[in-house]
Amino acid sequence: MLVRITCALALCALTVSAAVAAAPSPRPSLPPQPQGSEVGFVQGIQKDLTARFATPKDAEAAGYFRYTNEDNTGAISYANLQWQSADPQHPSQLWYDVNGNLLGADFSVLKSGSPEPPNLWGVQPGRWVSFREHVHYILAGPNNTETYGATSTKKFTAAGGDPNDPKAVTLVKMGVATSADAVKRVFLFPGIWDLIVWVKPNPNGAFAEKNPLVTPSANAEKDDM
Repeated sequence: MLVRITCALALCALTVSAAVAAAPSPRPSLPPQPQGSEVGFVQGIQKDLTARFATPKDAEAAGYFRYTNEDNTGAISYANLQWQSADPQHPSQLWYDVNGNLLGADFSVLKSGSPEPPNLWGVQPGRWVSFREHVHYILAGPNNTETYGATSTKKFTAAGGDPNDPKAVTLVKMGVATSADAVKRVFLFPGIWDLIVWVKPNPNGAFAEKNPLVTPSANAEKDDM
């Protein structure tokens, strides 16, 4: 959602527990329940994505990879580094619970090509939220585990790195990694407009921040607010 931060402003102060594919609350003027043409959009992705990406293995086979811890909504995010979603069949992120059940998806549009919130697929522009660019990384841990984190492009640049072509050696200079070999992946999360939708049925609405049918595990990250 990767990293799940509950407001776009939180990205200004990213920590090593990055959960970016978060579910910010919709703007106050927009109810979390789909309205009008949004109903068809939500129903369409629920049917399509559930069929194609039922499990994390399905996502990985399609080029997605895990890059966050479980957030406070119970979601673990997977990204494919395709930040310009061509259509509703191509989300930029998928999220699963700790048992591997599909929960939801993010769709993205690069801010560099769209200064205003997108008007796509019958979804109201106010549903899209803005995220600043930042750098994510995945570190190798013991027993084939992974550690997920993120840093600002400002800090990455100050350490001599290029956010547009991030290298593991910069994370070593920053003291994030002990060696370049310990870095499994480092990548730029560009500035985007992001649309976050629950694929799992949500009594609170497909655009709600949380889903009462999803219970985060004891290891889930806590609310920052």
